Amino acid sequence: METFKKAKEIASDRLFFIDGLASIRDAIQLMREENVQALIIQKRNSADANGIITVNDIIESVIIPNKTVDEVSVYEIMSKPVFSIPASLNIKYVPRLMFNYKIQVAPVEENGEYIGIIDYAQFLFAEISPKNMK
Repeated sequence: METFKKAKEIASDRLFFIDGLASIRDAIQLMREENVQALIIQKRNSADANGIITVNDIIESVIIPNKTVDEVSVYEIMSKPVFSIPASLNIKYVPRLMFNYKIQVAPVEENGEYIGIIDYAQFLFAEISPKNMK
């Protein structure tokens, strides 16, 4: 039986959450402090879905239109619901899946919980054997 790396094996554990009512200033500060490119927006209740905000979202929706970071809330520019990657997915399919859905970063989900986050850099920097990428 052929073995392959799973998405959870290359996912970063640098997963941070923020409230949707937080300002973009708060989001930028948290991203800077934790050195991350994306934040997951917390659910309001059990029937809600998480959202996500990325550095690209902030640049496109706040910086380029010349809005102030205090006048925009996270919920105004987040993507919701979050597109997540199944933890057990063979990593050879992850970049294609992300490309097809036009996303550059996504949380990794296992048993209904986010356990990590993947971005394109993980595929460039992870030690992936050619056998696993065929």
